[in-house]
Amino acid sequence: MPKVTIADQDLFYVSRPSAEGQDSLLFVHGAGGTHRHWGSQVQGLKGVGRYAVDLPGHGRSLGEGRTSISGYAEVILQLLDALDLDQVTLVGHSMGGAISQYLALTHPSRVNRLVLVGSGARLRVLPSLLEAMLQDFPSTVEMMLGLAYSGESSPELAQLAREEWLENDPKVVHDDFAACDRFDMMSKLAEIGCSTLVLCGEHDKLTPPKYAHYLGENIPGATLTIIPQAGHMVMMEQPDLVTDAIQRFLVASE
Repeated sequence: MPKVTIADQDLFYVSRPSAEGQDSLLFVHGAGGTHRHWGSQVQGLKGVGRYAVDLPGHGRSLGEGRTSISGYAEVILQLLDALDLDQVTLVGHSMGGAISQYLALTHPSRVNRLVLVGSGARLRVLPSLLEAMLQDFPSTVEMMLGLAYSGESSPELAQLAREEWLENDPKVVHDDFAACDRFDMMSKLAEIGCSTLVLCGEHDKLTPPKYAHYLGENIPGATLTIIPQAGHMVMMEQPDLVTDAIQRFLVASE
């Protein structure tokens, strides 16, 4: 599997490169996540190049995580340069959606389209949750699993998520959530000029549908889709519905 070296750190990614003339998508996971969260979409989408990255300190990527959304955004820019991708459609989940919004606003020439999944223009985190991540990480993981997945999710999916979460460095996850807590683009959404799709699970407890509605109502021309029988991890809970929604958006926004 491919890696690139960015800021003296190995960054892991998976790819299905585009044919000549095709657009490319870059999938950006959320706090404590990995590229594996996008497996169904990387496999299922057609007619575009697909790339999914492990951010620094996550999954198979080495080094330390970043402490700000802008810090992760700089990593994504360096990755685009390393992959020789002038412009991409950014598909971001939760914190990845914050990174994607930031890049669409600060580097619009690099962002062709946006797909914001289970995200928001502001991502506040309870101080008690941030504290618990460093004091009792396993218990915090159990609490997060209860919030991240809907009641319709399979026990097998929750168990895989549990194992993945517990592989994380607690400090990296804490810093991810702290970065989310400081993120606020509510007053800047009208400046986003690219075509945007907003997706949210109808039972999302971490970034509830009202967050998605705010994005949809304040990003000019945005399309909003609420996915049934899914929570925060909508792209894993209802992979076919999410893949179909993204595919339709790509065709409509060509």
